[in-house]
Amino acid sequence: MSPLLRAEGLCKTYGGFHALKDVSFEVMAGETLAIIGPNGAGKTTLFKMLTGEVVRTSGQIFLRDADITRVSAEMRTRMGLGRTFQIVRVFPEFSLMENLIVAIEARQRARGRRNGILNVRPSQAVADEAHHRLAMMGIARLHGTEARHISLGDRKRLELAMTLAMEPSVLMLDEPTAGMSPSERIAIIDLIQRTKEEQRLTILFTEHDMDFVFQLAQHLMVMNQGERIFFGPPEAVKTNAVVQEIYLGKDLAHA
Repeated sequence: MSPLLRAEGLCKTYGGFHALKDVSFEVMAGETLAIIGPNGAGKTTLFKMLTGEVVRTSGQIFLRDADITRVSAEMRTRMGLGRTFQIVRVFPEFSLMENLIVAIEARQRARGRRNGILNVRPSQAVADEAHHRLAMMGIARLHGTEARHISLGDRKRLELAMTLAMEPSVLMLDEPTAGMSPSERIAIIDLIQRTKEEQRLTILFTEHDMDFVFQLAQHLMVMNQGERIFFGPPEAVKTNAVVQEIYLGKDLAHA
């Protein structure tokens, strides 16, 4: 079986600085890959390269064996790459319901079914879907509230709902628990796990919370100074001397 997403020899240079150095990996359908490493390791650059926000210097990216290296960011979204961000990106002055409608209608436009940005009176089917997706995230009670007036945890849920409304085959999460309280962190981890199981998603995520990483990931890729220094199962990284020395700086055997 071919991998759903594959990267081969990705490199990115800015002048004489190597942000990424010959990074390769693959993810099979339904798998979860955590990409970890210290600040400046190249994780964000890699994410942006996969989604088309950053143009690679060299290397190739494949989605379902199709070479998407030169495909635009918008087209990659249409093809099934969906990303959330460390800093939440929603429409703060729109209600939660309106945010979801924007996402759903963006998906429909991508499939040639609608024009415009936001319908003044969305169809009942769109409204029903928006409410259903809010309910799945546990925030339907806030449907009429402007996004700027809700908590960070609920904004993260809203952004996840909007990303899932695009019906991605690969869900990319950029530090999904960043800035959250312990209770919010537990809730979002449970939500991501449940969503993955229900929708059989393939997930790539970056994260500094190692408890979350070991709880969710089936494979880990550790990066340092733009290079891949480890790829394998979570249990193996706990005793990897190179990872402990370069990134973690502690014994993970009892993590």
